[in-house]
Amino acid sequence: MDFNFSDDQEQLRDAVVRWVDKAYDFERRRSIVREQGGFSAEAYQQIAELGLCGLLISGEHGGMDMGPVEAMIAMEAMGSGLVLEPLAQTLMCSAVVQAYGDDQVKAAWLPHMADGSALMVLAHQERGGRYKLSHCSSSAQASGDGYTVTGAKHVVAAGAHADAFLVNAQLNGRVALFVVRADAAGVKRAGYGTQDGSSAAEVWLDGAAASLVTTDGQAALEHAVDLGIALLAAQGVGIMDKTLAITAEYLNTRKQFGVAISSFQALRHRLADMKMSLELARSMSYYATLKVNAPTDERRMAMARAKYQLGQSMRHVGQQAVQLHGGIGVTDEYIVSHYFKALTQMEMSLGDSNHHLGEVSERMQDTAGVFV
Repeated sequence: MDFNFSDDQEQLRDAVVRWVDKAYDFERRRSIVREQGGFSAEAYQQIAELGLCGLLISGEHGGMDMGPVEAMIAMEAMGSGLVLEPLAQTLMCSAVVQAYGDDQVKAAWLPHMADGSALMVLAHQERGGRYKLSHCSSSAQASGDGYTVTGAKHVVAAGAHADAFLVNAQLNGRVALFVVRADAAGVKRAGYGTQDGSSAAEVWLDGAAASLVTTDGQAALEHAVDLGIALLAAQGVGIMDKTLAITAEYLNTRKQFGVAISSFQALRHRLADMKMSLELARSMSYYATLKVNAPTDERRMAMARAKYQLGQSMRHVGQQAVQLHGGIGVTDEYIVSHYFKALTQMEMSLGDSNHHLGEVSERMQDTAGVFV
């Protein structure tokens, strides 16, 4: 199998890397966290101008008409710069609207999502559900020519800054997906900062007007989350890659007993182990990306496997980076602490390692054991 990227894909990577290096340095990120609540509308617009918000949107609706591989490339580059703005949410929601929405919903939202004038985020988690996508107590009902939704959503990424929410709710006994405008009557939200410096929100819907995306909401939601896991894997690889590079540079410059500590064999072995963990995660990121459009059972198994390995790799790389740096590795002024916090939060996003280990186990029941 050929894992080389095309010329267009390499150009996309170079464009995103250049933007991250020149326009999204550590100081700008710190100011966004401290002064703007973990989200910069200006930075998000710059991301849209690069075409990234429309990667998975058809050209008919102003998008780039690309696929999961291009999304992976972009997210890996964004991860290296710890970009706070929720590109993954935009890609997840646009892909669902593109694949499951009718012409009216597509026309109403996709062009605005592609040009960055509208930010839509997934609001599906509810208290008590942990990571189970089948847990949904929100309800919807027909109202005139549209629908209304009532319920509460928990830990909604960038929920305080979003223009719309992609919401799951029970409609006539089955889960459906709806778009709810953030400024609709009956919508309340309370934003807060998260561990990695980004933002989330609690969102309450009380008879809020909604547009139906699909009545096959469970399948669409699973597809959205699986795409999110693939994007998260790519982002995590970008973060780990940069974490490893910073750690290697530190070992080459920090001296003890008159020599660089990179000359100590024990530390070199630990750095090599970090590299192995990174490459394991990278291979599973590729695997997840290639399975995004696979049949449901195959796709769900692939994402659980990828997220489990990603969680193991992130924990190992993050912890080793902090330990090899010593006390400086946990100070707010030094960038490695922020990479470590981002990796820690990502391990618990869209299902933690224990959850996905359970998912893999449940899906292996027919083939478990020595005799198959």
